[in-house]
Amino acid sequence: MSVTTTGPGTTPGTSPGASSGGSTRFKEWGENLQQLMRSPTFLAGVLIVGFWIFCALFGTLIVPYDPLETDLLSVLEPPSADHWFGADQLGRDVFSRVIVGSRDILTVAPLATLLGTILGTLLGLATGYFRGLVDDVLSRIIDALLSLPTVIVGLVALTALGSSNTTVVFVIAFGFAPIIARTVRSSVLSERELDYVAAARLRRESSLYIMLAEILPNILPPILVEFNVRLGYAIFAVATLSFMGFGIQPPSPDWGLTISDNYGLVGGGYWWTVLYDAIAIASLVVGVNLIADAIQGVLDG
Repeated sequence: MSVTTTGPGTTPGTSPGASSGGSTRFKEWGENLQQLMRSPTFLAGVLIVGFWIFCALFGTLIVPYDPLETDLLSVLEPPSADHWFGADQLGRDVFSRVIVGSRDILTVAPLATLLGTILGTLLGLATGYFRGLVDDVLSRIIDALLSLPTVIVGLVALTALGSSNTTVVFVIAFGFAPIIARTVRSSVLSERELDYVAAARLRRESSLYIMLAEILPNILPPILVEFNVRLGYAIFAVATLSFMGFGIQPPSPDWGLTISDNYGLVGGGYWWTVLYDAIAIASLVVGVNLIADAIQGVLDG
């Protein structure tokens, strides 16, 4: 009769590194977080994004005017002490609308990006881990989806399903999912051949467990970077769809919708009706990209 021995700190049926893998991973994450907190790029991005998140949550409490209230006596009033950013063609305070207008875009864009990341991650895990017929079929579907013009597909879907925040979330998410799946698949292909995956197979763990509990935690960093990059694109996509009339609908003070309503006034010299909303969109995208660049730099380092 043979006797199976185990090393100190291990139990029968587990690999020696299984008990320390989680603590090592958390230690690495802690070190990466410390590096991020010392990064001026990351802190600048967090400051910008944090400001707009604060405006989205508490904007209605701090603005001087109701962003939807019209005032015919203030129509197209230029920036002044009463209206810091001026007033639009209906006499609504532009400053109040810019601050409160962050709410819808910071609801729709992150939700769309999160849903797209989840779908893309699951698809990438399946194609990278199973290979063979599953990989071939799903990869061809992904290639077909990537070959379609995203904007055209989005406009067709929104026209068929109707314009609403929920529809915009799903349209953007399904547009991002194939792109994220390609990134996740490439990471899984390198991870699936490593020893810890082979050890999990020897323990007869299920494929679902290996993908979600073993491989997924080790590929979270590139997924996090991809999420941040896609979030910047989602903000632009939401603003563009709103500008074209297919995204967030009136009477929301959404930035893209406001630019759509007022861009024709710029030629008449009423630049303030558009400029500040455009700056808001640009600053939010810059903040998100700064965070993504900082995370990528820490992971590459």
